[in-house]
Amino acid sequence: MTKYIYLLTAILLLFACENNQSGKKALMDKGEKEAINKVLDAWHKNASETKYDAYFDAMSGSSVFIGTDAKENWNNADFKTFSKPFFDRGKAWDFKPVKRNIYVSADGNFAWFDELLDTWMGLCRGSGVLSKTDNVWKIEHYVLSVTIPNTHITEVIAIKKEMDSIFLRKLKN
Repeated sequence: MTKYIYLLTAILLLFACENNQSGKKALMDKGEKEAINKVLDAWHKNASETKYDAYFDAMSGSSVFIGTDAKENWNNADFKTFSKPFFDRGKAWDFKPVKRNIYVSADGNFAWFDELLDTWMGLCRGSGVLSKTDNVWKIEHYVLSVTIPNTHITEVIAIKKEMDSIFLRKLKN
């Protein structure tokens, strides 16, 4: 009988320890997600308030920004060059997050997200990747896309067909 009590106690302890680790992971994820939300919210706000340095401080030096046009695939330096005139004029962009999903890697050093944004273009989607170095989250990769209702996709395809074919020819040559 004593053997069974020891065995039952050991099993219960294992379950308790595992449950405690799951709880710690959930708390860590919640804290990391809150930190990432702050980074992304401040990043969008800094663009709307044309705070150039603060905006780009949220991005790593090797970050990539992909815009809505097929030609818009910028490394950090090129994106800074493209953006500078907008910030200097005091009118960059104003993207307001409406909904956001954040996912954190098991080791807690990488995160990826998707978000819906209220913009001058209507509803857009942003998605990206962040990395954490020295306990600071930085945007590594961001993709901005215009959402297209499925009921209008045929019209959009027709509108962009000519420009797409020109761009594809340049890429293939």
